[in-house]
Formats: sequence, structure tokens, C-alpha cells
Amino acid sequence: MTALVEISAQDSVPGDIVRLLDRDGALIAGDLLPAEQIDQIIAETAPVIDRSAEGRDDFTGRLTKRTGALVARSPASHAAIAHAVVLAAATEYLTRHCARIQLHLTQTITILPGQGAQPLHRDRLAWGGYLPDSIEPQFNTLWALTDFTAANGATNVVPGSHRWPPDRRAEPAEAVQAEMPKGSVLVYSGTVVHGGGENRSGQPRTGMNLTYCLSWLRQEENQFLSCPPEIAKALPSELTDLLGYTMANYALGYYSSPELIEGTPDTMAPEAALGRRRGTKLDSAVLTGSG
Repeated sequence: MTALVEISAQDSVPGDIVRLLDRDGALIAGDLLPAEQIDQIIAETAPVIDRSAEGRDDFTGRLTKRTGALVARSPASHAAIAHAVVLAAATEYLTRHCARIQLHLTQTITILPGQGAQPLHRDRLAWGGYLPDSIEPQFNTLWALTDFTAANGATNVVPGSHRWPPDRRAEPAEAVQAEMPKGSVLVYSGTVVHGGGENRSGQPRTGMNLTYCLSWLRQEENQFLSCPPEIAKALPSELTDLLGYTMANYALGYYSSPELIEGTPDTMAPEAALGRRRGTKLDSAVLTGSG
């Protein structure tokens, strides 16, 4: 099986990322963030990872720790979540089927020594089998917070499997491992077949999984609970828009305050929960997405 294509930060043009995703379903990009930024993410997440419990089944991993709410817990992660190249590529890739994109999941994944390989799967199955094959719902990134090696559980990916029929099962021999140094990022679609690798080493392997999806779909991580308004109101609008504190379309996502506020409309845009108004740029994006 052909290894995944690797591109450097200098080559990381959003259009090229989208082209490789369309062709292979996955790729590796290097040096998108400076080393000190990665180290700060590690410093902020390590105490929470240490306190996290291992998974309860074979899929989540009985020797794997998954730790979420990264927007609220790790300010340094914001640079990765809202990375200009990543967001531009995710937007180009996903807005074929939506007016805007949203943050689907923020999670560190720490594979401990002795953990076996995760079953190969497609992330899009979070929505069951209800989405038509013609719609790609996800743009995924997995940032290496440690080196990813063949021995410590580098992610298994089956290149080209995003074009397979839904009922075709992948064999382990069809997968390649996304070996990459700390600071690199695996970019992959929601449809490509993949899974965490077996950790045969004596050290944990940690990645930061940041994924994006179509704004009209339910997010895997409930961002309004992981990052509630009292925390979100201090964040820049670029992040809160990704979390979902904005309209996904003309009439998708409004809310009404449980307490009637005299002199205001009873249906309000989510920004109002943060004490903000929608900007003209956002209004235009929302209105042009309406039919």
C-alpha cells in the first residue's frame, strides 16, 4: 500500500490539501505550528490527561485516554483549532455541502503501552448510515503531540478507502501507518477508513484530534456544554463561531431566552448569549446561504 503524501508548511496551500484529500482521503502536513506552541499545548493538557480515565470498551480503548473540552482547557490549542491554512482547507472542503463549518470534536487521544490496534472504521458513522455517500461530512486533523511511530501506535489509514462502497471492509494489510514527528498533523476525511495503532513501545503516544463538520449536523462533542457561554464570551468570535455560537443558516440555530427580555425580539442569534451582535460579514454569509 502506498504511503501517505507528506507536505511541508511551505507547501501547505489549502487547495493542495483539498486536492490530496479528494484523491487519497488523507495526508500528513509538517511544521504548521512552532515547536514552542506544541509544547505549550502539551503543558496545558498533560495535567488533565493524567486525571482522565481509560476507555470502557475495545473501540475507545481500554488502555487509551480521551480528554476533551480543549477550547476551555487549553488556550494554546486555539492556534491549532483556528489555524489559517487548516481552516481555509476545511472550509473549501466542506462548504460544498453547507453555508459554514463548525467544530465537531476537540480531544487528546493518548494510547498507552500495551493498547492493541483500534478497529478500522469511518468517522462519519457517528451519524449512523443516514447521510448519502455523495456528502462528505467531516474534515479531520490529528496533531502529533509526541512522535508517531510504527511501534507506539501511529494511526492506521487506508488510502483511497473514502471512495469505497460503504459495505466494503478493510483488511489490516491494506492500511499504512501515519508515522510523523511531533508537531506534524494528519489530515483525513470523515469517510476514509482508519484506526489507532497498536502501542508496542514503552511510552504513550498522544495526539490532539480537532475535527470540523457541516454546520447543519449535530456535533460529536457538545460544544455548548464543553465550552458554555460564561467561558465562550471571553473568546474571539472566530472561535465562538466554530463552536456554534452563530447561525448555521438563515433560520438554523436561533434561541429564545427562558426569561422574556422586554424590548428585544424573542428569537435571537446565538451571539446574544455572549453579549454580542452578529457582524455584517456574518449576516451576509448567513443570508446568502438561505433558500
